[in-house]
Amino acid sequence: MVLHNRLSATELKQKLAEETFKRVTVSFYQYAKIAAPRAFRDSLYEALFQLGVFGRIYVAHEGINAQVSIPEQHFVAFRQHLDTIPFLKDIRLNVAVDDNGRSFWVLKIKVREKIVADGITDPAFGMDNRGKYVNAEEFNRLTDDPDTVVIDMRNHYEFEVGHFDQALEVPSDTFREQLPMAVDMMKDQKDKNIIMYCTGGIRCEKASAYMLHQGFKNVFHLEGGIIEYTNKAREMGLPNKFKGKNFVFDDRLGERISEEIISQCHQCGEPCDTHTNCANEGCHLLFIQCEKCAAKYNGCCSDACTEVLALPEEQQAELRKGIDKGLMLFNKRKRRRNSASKEDGNKQTE
Repeated sequence: MVLHNRLSATELKQKLAEETFKRVTVSFYQYAKIAAPRAFRDSLYEALFQLGVFGRIYVAHEGINAQVSIPEQHFVAFRQHLDTIPFLKDIRLNVAVDDNGRSFWVLKIKVREKIVADGITDPAFGMDNRGKYVNAEEFNRLTDDPDTVVIDMRNHYEFEVGHFDQALEVPSDTFREQLPMAVDMMKDQKDKNIIMYCTGGIRCEKASAYMLHQGFKNVFHLEGGIIEYTNKAREMGLPNKFKGKNFVFDDRLGERISEEIISQCHQCGEPCDTHTNCANEGCHLLFIQCEKCAAKYNGCCSDACTEVLALPEEQQAELRKGIDKGLMLFNKRKRRRNSASKEDGNKQTE
């Protein structure tokens, strides 16, 4: 069996469009010691391919980080397969809050150095000592206490479209930048209760361990992140303290959590929280664009990119040659396009 995809993106998307069944989008992660990541990766790919699973999964010596789309009729079989893997038995699956069934169109499982690129080089650091989990009910209770500090461990473009009330932003493009920044921000408040959160739990769990490693004492992290919190708050009838949209790293680019729109179109400034990538493949900038500007610029981020998009495909392809976009993000603070390292640009965070 070939353990990777061999069809073109066009063919795969067409096959997805022709599906007549529903899909369920879930995410999960686990910090665990995997002795042979490559062998584990190949075995997992074979099993999930047979179940028609799409998604993006990273495997490393430190564990697994996955976001996948599962045919509804194979969901039980998918769950049963995970249960055959000792460190994934009974793993919590974060079910998407706002799912259109089109989150992924291909299965990719990659072996990485780490499941979250953190930039930590201290050999004494490990994941054995982590912050305490808090569930939705405990989160709401703790955040009513003025001595509690809530820290958002997501990137600036995620925070921009949605976040918890009173949450502190660590303004950066990458998780590796955030860790030392969070320590520095809180260095004079080590006696406070610190709750860290992220999309599905993987970043804030590692961040909580790092804060403890740096000498902090009362560190918590939100179990299952924003996704699990939202599902539990709805299930239990709790007040939902998250405002806006939850950014997700798949083709949906966001889940609607509340009706508030707390961000603006990056081109005209009107209220908007719809992320998109510039239609010019030579740019592919991630930015927020309203419907009017999408029509005006033909899905592009600028007049220059609109002009490029109007060229014949052959000329566009010629212009794209040699371009290394890295991670192209709209960043209001720097007022320029940011190109992070290729490792960060390709990383999966949740």
